[in-house]
Amino acid sequence: MHQSSDFAAQFRRNRLAIAFEAPWRITNEFRRLIVLPYVYVGLNINGIVSGPGCRWLGAPIIQKVRGSTITIGQHVTFRSWPVSNPLAPNHPVVLATRKPGAIIQIGDDCGFTGTTLVAAERIQIGCRVQVGANSTIVDTDFHPLTAAERAQDFLAGAHAPVVIEDDVFIGMNSLILKGVTIGRGSVVGAGSVVTKDVPAGVVVAGNPARVVKRLEDDEEQRYSQ
Repeated sequence: MHQSSDFAAQFRRNRLAIAFEAPWRITNEFRRLIVLPYVYVGLNINGIVSGPGCRWLGAPIIQKVRGSTITIGQHVTFRSWPVSNPLAPNHPVVLATRKPGAIIQIGDDCGFTGTTLVAAERIQIGCRVQVGANSTIVDTDFHPLTAAERAQDFLAGAHAPVVIEDDVFIGMNSLILKGVTIGRGSVVGAGSVVTKDVPAGVVVAGNPARVVKRLEDDEEQRYSQ
């Protein structure tokens, strides 16, 4: 527990040091402070619980149905402005639930840039997870596959929980689909489509995503414990 706490503290110090190396980050900080009251009004109206130290660079899009839950840990950064990241998110962060009982749970020290999260059942994200620009994580197909089923209920797509464990990095423009678990410390290459479980301590890439590399032995042992 102590080692994990030290890692998180070092992670936050690194982010602060980076912020002072580029003047445009200071401008973003002023903009963030101006929009912050509006952001918290939206969070409160929707009953979203967020921990201390969260950073909202622009207002997210929130579509939360009654009876669902969105919880956010400490020191999580959400980048919704195009100027908040050189990779320029093409839309704000989206936090959406589709059904009563749906859950989005985000751990501490995570980062999201123009990310879309849509849960019909459950999306669980661990600590220190970084999601690259314009990636999408969904636990639902949204719509049925067959025309007959769509005619009966257009929104009755299949769904299954998504679990993203601690220290995962997801490259920009990636798509994480329903029923997937991504193991601790793994990396998803940019532009990947993840349709199946990813073991801990590997790099996956492609459409569909496949294992292309295993991390160093010491890292793999760390994340398999």
